[in-house]
Amino acid sequence: MENFRFALAVSLAFILVMMYQAWQKDYGQPQTPVTAVTPPNSTSSTPNVANNDRETPQIIRTQPETPHHLSSEANQRLLASKQRVLVETDVFKLEIDTVGGDVRLLNLRQYSRSTEDATPIRLLNDQMPDIFVAQSGLLSDSQSISHETVYQAEKSHYQLADNAQTLDVLLTYQANGLLVKKIFHFQRGSYTVNISHHVENQSTANWQGRLYGQLQRNMPSSGGSRFLYTYTGGAISTPEKRYQKVTFDEISKAGADARIAKDGSLVANTQDNWQNGWIALLQHYFVSALVPEKTEAYNYYSKTLSKGQRYVLGLYSEPHTIKAGQTQDFNFQFYTGPKSQHTLENLASGLELTVDYGWLWFIAQPLFWLLEAIHSLLGNWGWAIIILTLLIKLAFFQLSATSYKSMANMRRLQPRLLALKERYANDRMGLNQAMMDIYKKEKINPLGGCLPILVQIPVFISLYWMLLESVELRQAPFMLWIDDLSVADPYFVLPLIMGVSMFIQQKLNPAPLDPLQQKVMMTLPFVFTVFFAFFPAGLVLYWVINNILSIAQQWYITHKIAGANASAT
Repeated sequence: MENFRFALAVSLAFILVMMYQAWQKDYGQPQTPVTAVTPPNSTSSTPNVANNDRETPQIIRTQPETPHHLSSEANQRLLASKQRVLVETDVFKLEIDTVGGDVRLLNLRQYSRSTEDATPIRLLNDQMPDIFVAQSGLLSDSQSISHETVYQAEKSHYQLADNAQTLDVLLTYQANGLLVKKIFHFQRGSYTVNISHHVENQSTANWQGRLYGQLQRNMPSSGGSRFLYTYTGGAISTPEKRYQKVTFDEISKAGADARIAKDGSLVANTQDNWQNGWIALLQHYFVSALVPEKTEAYNYYSKTLSKGQRYVLGLYSEPHTIKAGQTQDFNFQFYTGPKSQHTLENLASGLELTVDYGWLWFIAQPLFWLLEAIHSLLGNWGWAIIILTLLIKLAFFQLSATSYKSMANMRRLQPRLLALKERYANDRMGLNQAMMDIYKKEKINPLGGCLPILVQIPVFISLYWMLLESVELRQAPFMLWIDDLSVADPYFVLPLIMGVSMFIQQKLNPAPLDPLQQKVMMTLPFVFTVFFAFFPAGLVLYWVINNILSIAQQWYITHKIAGANASAT
């Protein structure tokens, strides 16, 4: 039974290896580049789209109808472009193209690339190698105003005034008695853009159409350390699951045009629709999401374009009829910014789950709540991690004390166990029975020393994902040389301290009887030092503090028991 601790330690190392292999599988595969092409000149308000690469959604109808297909030479161009409208707020610097009113380029002014590079993070972009744009429009069998329609812009530059709280950007399109105003409503300090399509039917006939919105991107290029990457892909909210991932692989397998059912599956033909849903594309620390009005049912779809090299997640409403001489507004919200849980949960149900803490979310979320509360008092995330570690240690103090007592008693029995091993050198069953008799006589549980490891493994994994996913910790400084707790220690000081502390713990623990196991156990501090050298500094800080507290507690208990035994003799 003394092998159990050895098996646990090896299992923890195996978990780390499996985590690394998962990163390799998800992020280490080379991506197929998309070939950039020069868009042709066009004066048409709706360029032609080939039916096999249609960018607008194909509507599923209960009655046979002849839809009006927009078509273009999609294989001969990437994204058509006309005039650009520059918009600057306190949080955004973005460009809207008059072709469709697409949001083509977007920088987050308050988030830099790194502590060394002050260039703002770019989330949306219509240039290679990372295509990522937000599109919307109105679909109709009679007259569509899609993301390929060319609007007119009042101005080429909008800027939120210092004394203003809101900013509206207006694009207009008018043809065949239909006037459409596409309005982008920005608010100070907000990463949510309210997008409205105001339709005035100035003709003598009724007009029927659907609002749609979609996020389009290619497979993002790899960059930076893959140890810091989390899930990159799509997500959707359905009636059966508030948060469900839709991977790029699933979109590819579903084909060029698929619908999303209520259970989250991608199928070729379904008429499922529901209220209070959303779609999103996720990346590390940031999310872009389309949130329709909660009171209206929407259909959800996926697409592949450019022979499977670009991916689309979208939604479209039920048809609305605007009678001659009447008007109607079609509205939805577009969020693009940091994964701030408090903001996202107020925007849509389940959207805060895009801060993906993995299968141990029920541990990670309370840990983050507690960490955030501590940070609100101290103002430093590093010290907040230290206090959190201390609180976790206090919560398991009695459990750890019991375990350390068992380990101290096992250490006290070590000479007798070695003597038994020599006596029963050729009798394995006899050795095990003799050892069990000693354990029973001394009232020692040989598995008692395993409990600290069992407790720490889920906390360790939860804290890992919490530190990796929480944008609040991105570029958060601690002290001295550690200016970003979300990345690895640049000088490997914390991993080395962690390795030394783990080595000291090894010396305090009773050594395995098997010499080979002893050698393997002594190599684990070096193995873990190498692993932790690539982990976020905040996580290593937690482990270092935890080890120091454990050493102090274990040393005290071991010497207390040793002193008690010496007095008894």
